[in-house]
Amino acid sequence: MNTRRDLWLPGIEHMPSPNADERPPDADIDLLVIHNISLPPGQFGGGFINDLFLNRLDPATHPYFSDIAHLHVSAHLLIRRDGQVIQFVALDQRAWHAGQSVFCGRERCNDFSIGIELEGSDDIPFSESQYRELARLTAQIRTLFPKIGDDRIVGHSDIAPGRKTDPGPCFDWRGFRERLARTEQTETGSGRLA
Repeated sequence: MNTRRDLWLPGIEHMPSPNADERPPDADIDLLVIHNISLPPGQFGGGFINDLFLNRLDPATHPYFSDIAHLHVSAHLLIRRDGQVIQFVALDQRAWHAGQSVFCGRERCNDFSIGIELEGSDDIPFSESQYRELARLTAQIRTLFPKIGDDRIVGHSDIAPGRKTDPGPCFDWRGFRERLARTEQTETGSGRLA
């Protein structure tokens, strides 16, 4: 039985995307997928990511947008370069972030995952503010969904190899995992049992 909890995190901006739906009744949320996005590619700031996730991206604004304005995509959360966080989809809902994907033999990762987008690109380092917020959000999410163990925090490239490359080689996995461990240690006083 699917018991909807309408999980919108407090203290951040909410922009509900129409690009979401119910998860399958037997879905057990146990995967966190990290992505990157910039619109236009390699450019930061502005509201184009929001517009894409809200189905209001104007294809006439930039030549690249004519190829993507028709897409219906979303993520649960976006972390901007300055650390601002926006939530587009309730955590218990299915966001449309993973596309054709597989993890540990399970297809359709949108069914059982949470997607976080970092404003960035594969070849530009992410900001300290983004790593701080990503660790904080991940700790919150893992409190709500304790089956998301350390081995179940992956990049888009891990679930769609050959099709996707994000979060890319500039994403500091080791530094992020160390920051996450410190964040969870501070928040719980004892750390998280894996």
